[in-house]
Amino acid sequence: MLLLALDTATPAVTVALHDGTSVIASSSQVDARRHGELLLPTVDRVLTEAGLGLDAVTGIVVGVGPGPYTGLRVGLMTADTFGVALGVPVHGVCTLDGLAHAADVEGPFVVATDARRKEVYWARYADRRTRLSDPAVDRPAEIDEEVTALPAVGAGALLYPDTFTDARTPEHVSAAALASLAAEKLAAGEELEPPRPLYLRRPDAQVPKNYKVVTPK
Repeated sequence: MLLLALDTATPAVTVALHDGTSVIASSSQVDARRHGELLLPTVDRVLTEAGLGLDAVTGIVVGVGPGPYTGLRVGLMTADTFGVALGVPVHGVCTLDGLAHAADVEGPFVVATDARRKEVYWARYADRRTRLSDPAVDRPAEIDEEVTALPAVGAGALLYPDTFTDARTPEHVSAAALASLAAEKLAAGEELEPPRPLYLRRPDAQVPKNYKVVTPK
C-alpha cells in the first residue's frame, strides 16, 4: 500500500505519503489564497523526499471538507485526476475527522474550523476515531453551550476563545493525519467516504438577479 493524501479544505495545503504502516513523507503550507498554485509542487516535493515516483502510488486519499468552495475543489479535482491517470481508487475522508485523529484529547471533544462569515464548521466526537454528529456550519454563539464547553480543536475554536473556552491545537488538518486514519480504516476493512465535496452552504459567487443572457445575432 502507498497512499497519497492531500487536503485543501482549510488554509493549509497539505500532502503526505503513507506506506500502510506509517507516514514516510509529508509537507504542509498555510496560505488560503494559493491552493491551486502550491498543491502540485507540494506533491512533487513529498514524492521526492520519499524517493518515489507517482506511479508507485496505489491509492489517493483526499479531504472532502467541509470547507470553502474554491479551496476545497482544488484538492478534490486534483485527487480525481490522479485517480483516473493512475487507475487507482480515490478515498474521501472528512477533513474534521482528520483533525480529530491528530488531536491529543482524552474523552469527548469538538473539532471546529474557520468557515468565515463569523461561522465555524464543526462536529462533536466521542474520541479520535468516533464522530457523534454530522458536520454543521453555525455561528459559535448558536452552538449549544454543552458542546462549546468541551475541549475544542481547530482554527475555528482558536478564533473564538470566548465561546470555545478550552480551545487547543492542531489549528489546521494535516494530510499525515488523514493518511493515517484512512490506512487504519482500510486495514480494518472499513469503507471510506466517496470523494465528493462536503459543501454546507452555497458558494459566495452567485448569478446576479435579473441577469440577462446576451447572444450574438
